[in-house]
Amino acid sequence: MDNTLTIVFGIVAILLPILAGRLVWKRFDRYFGRNDEAYMDTLEYFLKKIGLTALVALIVLWVGMSLVFGNRA
Repeated sequence: MDNTLTIVFGIVAILLPILAGRLVWKRFDRYFGRNDEAYMDTLEYFLKKIGLTALVALIVLWVGMSLVFGNRA
């Protein structure tokens, strides 16, 4: 793979987890909030939201980096 393509795909693989994490953060309330304001204001809910967002972002980053650098000999 050409060095320019590696750099471009690397930048995309770094930026994609930011977009995926933002999407998970915004849609977490819809899936797990259950429209309960008392539950959504708890520390447990906030930690679950941070944890899932970080987990999804790290998995997407790991997959992206393994695809970019996996074919190097």
